[in-house]
Amino acid sequence: MNEKTSYLVRPVKLSDMNQLIQLCTDHASYEGAGYAKGGKAKELSEYLFSNDSPVKCLVVSDEKNLMGYTTFMKQFSTWDARHYIYMDCLYLSPDARNQGLGKKLIECIVEYAHNERCTEIQWQTPTSNTRAIKFYKQNGANSKSKVRFFLEV
Repeated sequence: MNEKTSYLVRPVKLSDMNQLIQLCTDHASYEGAGYAKGGKAKELSEYLFSNDSPVKCLVVSDEKNLMGYTTFMKQFSTWDARHYIYMDCLYLSPDARNQGLGKKLIECIVEYAHNERCTEIQWQTPTSNTRAIKFYKQNGANSKSKVRFFLEV
């Protein structure tokens, strides 16, 4: 990778949608999951750019291309009787890794959490994603074992 590459972390723009969809595709492939692109640009745009949507999206870009993204939202914990931030996705393309950008994305979410008076960020990653698990632990995160369920309705 070129040593002079400069990356910017910023909110997603409507003009980013095609590249964001490609990053989602790459992310799903990296985790060994399927991803159907059909209709996603329209659906994601409705959530990401709606004034009342809780979903936030930050992207990492160089001069021309998106190199990564994260999505997150504020949620409520009944047990703790408080809000927290749930990070749904964090993905960096291989060329953008090991540049401190994952940490920068998490720092941006931490800042958002502070502004929203949240004291915790939660997320999950597949147990097979050992690289991500190592990264998260190096950055102070602790893991809890749970089983995730899916119920189609």
